Amino acid sequence: MAEIRYWEAINQALHEEFARDERVFILGEDVGLVGGTFRVTEGLMADFGSRRVRDTPIAEASIIGMAIGAAMAGLRPVAEMMTMNFAIVAMDQIVNHCAKMRYMFGGQVTLPLVIRAPGGGGTQKGAQHSHSIESWFVNAPGIRVVIPSTPYDVKGLLKTAIRSDDPILFIEHEMLYNTKGEVPDEEYLLPLGSADVKRAGRDVTVIAWSKMALEALRAAEILAAEGIEAEVVDPRTLDPLDMDTILSSVARTRRAVVAEEGWRNVGVGAEIAARLSEHLFYELEAPVQRVAAADVPTPYAKNLERLALPDAQRIVDAVLKITL
Repeated sequence: MAEIRYWEAINQALHEEFARDERVFILGEDVGLVGGTFRVTEGLMADFGSRRVRDTPIAEASIIGMAIGAAMAGLRPVAEMMTMNFAIVAMDQIVNHCAKMRYMFGGQVTLPLVIRAPGGGGTQKGAQHSHSIESWFVNAPGIRVVIPSTPYDVKGLLKTAIRSDDPILFIEHEMLYNTKGEVPDEEYLLPLGSADVKRAGRDVTVIAWSKMALEALRAAEILAAEGIEAEVVDPRTLDPLDMDTILSSVARTRRAVVAEEGWRNVGVGAEIAARLSEHLFYELEAPVQRVAAADVPTPYAKNLERLALPDAQRIVDAVLKITL
């Protein structure tokens, strides 16, 4: 077991899967000679050559289009979007082709394709480069959405994603890349659709993913000082979504807060809250609370960005609203 950074865990997963399966290759902007904007693909070109580590022009629709064709032909591409925001340029390819191709071909082809994309706000990149838009893709049947919060999770889930025959959108929050966590020395895989209870508690369940899972853990520490024990459940994948674990936790604590960095309006949190109300209406001691970004374009100014994005204190406030 070693403590490594989030980006290093991704890098390890890529190196291991490249070595294991010669059909795996990566394509994207600056993934080769530069080693990736966040160092994630560092060393891949030196170890596996330019045939399997392909630098591309700034053309996101073409990157995804080429990856789709390669996957249909039997390869296992990892297509990198330099940021999640640039995936919007490739929405037709991702939502209208990648997600639907296997269905429209009646299962005659598979699309073992992973689309990696850094996302999230908090780094003063302004309204056009601070997106947490996972809900857009969860709403599109046919594509899996994976969104890990720790080095352990990101490595195990990325290895599973690369071996999957489904197209997978793999979202990595930019502010997580330098966070550290323990990762086993031996090989391991994590299944899709399996939530993780990051912290056990008896008084309230906080459901949160990506960077917000870490904010939820910070909130739980603050609440513990007040005598409130919060259970933190990280879905890790939003499609498939492990509602069984979430429902089991909330059935026991009888209170729930859903925290996401995406916009509140029609977010993933709204869907989870609705399902909790459908299944546990009579067990709930209070309405499900939602914590999310303000419904405004993310500001560039640091003070305004902090106001627009959710954090641990807002989770604390939501918990106190239903526990006091």
